[in-house]
Amino acid sequence: MAGFIDLAGQRFGRLTVVSRAKNSKEGSSRWNCECDCGGTTMASCHDLRSGHTRSCGCLSRDRAREAHLSHGMCGTSTHGIWKTMRQRCMNPNNPGYKNYGDRGITVCERWDKFENFYEDMGERPKGMSIDRRDNNGNYCPENCSWDTRKNQSRNTRRTILIEYQGKTQCMKAWSEELGIKYMTLWYRLRDHSPQIAFNM
Repeated sequence: MAGFIDLAGQRFGRLTVVSRAKNSKEGSSRWNCECDCGGTTMASCHDLRSGHTRSCGCLSRDRAREAHLSHGMCGTSTHGIWKTMRQRCMNPNNPGYKNYGDRGITVCERWDKFENFYEDMGERPKGMSIDRRDNNGNYCPENCSWDTRKNQSRNTRRTILIEYQGKTQCMKAWSEELGIKYMTLWYRLRDHSPQIAFNM
């Protein structure tokens, strides 16, 4: 078979591939695997090689148990944001995956553990959620901060940034700073540079 990749004998996380299994209904190749814990599971070639499947399920259970024992923050909003962040980047079945993981946005390895995430970010301030300064960048300490929904809405791929006198911000922010109605400013900028539009 053209393009066939034999995974027998290879290790992926806690799994060792034992033998080829029956293809899925969609025709994807699947493999029988033995887990370090003694369990067994069947996984697709894609899930194994992408790192989506790394155990028979014991890894998630161990992490959940470790989380409860180590930080006691399960059920808090900070822990919830950490879980949601990882789901959007790592779970193709998550509704938000197309805007995150599918775009190549990842979570840094350090934040695989909630304790490290909490150490870097601290507890979520009330009314705020995690924001990436570079909207095309990854989730990591260097690119993330807590911010309000209002400010985050200005940091999207669709936001048009305007530079004026060495300062760059979105048109909504300029509208508020200059005291010019948003639509008035929008019409001015269609035909004029910021230097003219901001001083008409």
